[in-house]
Amino acid sequence: MRTILCILFFFSFSILSAQTEAELQDKVSSINKQIADLEKEIGLYSSGVAKTQGEAKTLREALARLEDQKRLLEKRTSYTKLQVGKTREDILITQSKVNEAKKDITTQKNGMRELLNSLRQAQTGSGDIFQNLLSQKSLSDGINFTFQAERVSKELKDKAKRLEETKSNLENEKAVYEKKSGELAVLQKTLTAQQEGVLQTAEEKNLLLKETKNKEAEFQKLLKEKKTRRDQLSKEVTDFEAKLKAVIDATKIPKFGTGALSYPIEKVIITQYFGNTSFATANSQVYSGRGHNGIDFGLPTGSKILSAQDGVVVGTGNTDIACSGASYGKWILIRHNNGLSTLYAHLSQFLVSEGQSVKRGEVIALSGNTGYSTGPHLHFTVYASDAVYITGPTEYKSRACGTYLIMPVSPTGGYLNPLSFFK
Repeated sequence: MRTILCILFFFSFSILSAQTEAELQDKVSSINKQIADLEKEIGLYSSGVAKTQGEAKTLREALARLEDQKRLLEKRTSYTKLQVGKTREDILITQSKVNEAKKDITTQKNGMRELLNSLRQAQTGSGDIFQNLLSQKSLSDGINFTFQAERVSKELKDKAKRLEETKSNLENEKAVYEKKSGELAVLQKTLTAQQEGVLQTAEEKNLLLKETKNKEAEFQKLLKEKKTRRDQLSKEVTDFEAKLKAVIDATKIPKFGTGALSYPIEKVIITQYFGNTSFATANSQVYSGRGHNGIDFGLPTGSKILSAQDGVVVGTGNTDIACSGASYGKWILIRHNNGLSTLYAHLSQFLVSEGQSVKRGEVIALSGNTGYSTGPHLHFTVYASDAVYITGPTEYKSRACGTYLIMPVSPTGGYLNPLSFFK
């Protein structure tokens, strides 16, 4: 953070001389208008993409969806670039206010110094004001001296009060500056992730064309293999977790409905609930009779994913590396200080790393369609922290994939209904 602040301070000083605060404000107003226009465009485009949620059943449909995802990410990238520009201008405006406050403080200090000097000059020797009053040649001179001393004293008090107010304003502006600098760092990280997402989506499209040789029969073959592998892996994981034992202390778990967690997305659209939903029941081969172990939120690729509570990132991973298209894909596991842990799966990009502390509502990732996913969405699971852990590098070898999988696992009793912890 210090490095970022130093860079921004240097950046600020070099540009402030060329731009007035009014010019900067005009720039911000112009950017705000562009942001508002692009927000409307993204909203309409996102709604169109959301209507095509669900697993692509044909090669043509799959390619079209990848192209839609790429275009939406490009729009989000443009939007983030505008936000970066606006935040930079906000930082320059705040820096201007900081500079003005610093100048004002210097002026107040100099004024106080002059007043103190004049007070000292009005006094003779080291006596107090009363003694100096008695030492004057006439009563008139004594009264004039008294009024002068009172005026100087009042001006000193006024300047001291003004100085304290200016110092307080300076601290507030510095806090705003640091907050904006932090926001800029997050936006830069988000922008990089979105740009990587655009490239990644293009690569996925090229890979799909290569694997299928642009033939529908080859696509259907791939789809069937993917579903078979997914079903086999799901049963394996269920059997593996059935052997796990965990002692869960119910007193560590927050009371239901108290808002122990916040929603991990900005616009809440739940596409599948927790437990034995109709979808889980209809696809018993996937859920092995246990039901859905979390809830699914429908949202386009590249949407912001938020931490549901303060906590520490226990781990991140990507099951596609070991077993493509069969499980969580890119995932993040966060342990909170309230007895709960949360999983965020099918992500496209990470914005946090293992061991990092995060705050409630902090952007931790961008949504995606990795792993086994019937369309871009977020899979969100809540565990009792006592029950969940991440498998070691040589602990769980999948028969379906023929490789070791590193992923969060828990005995059945460790899975909790996320809706119980939202307010």
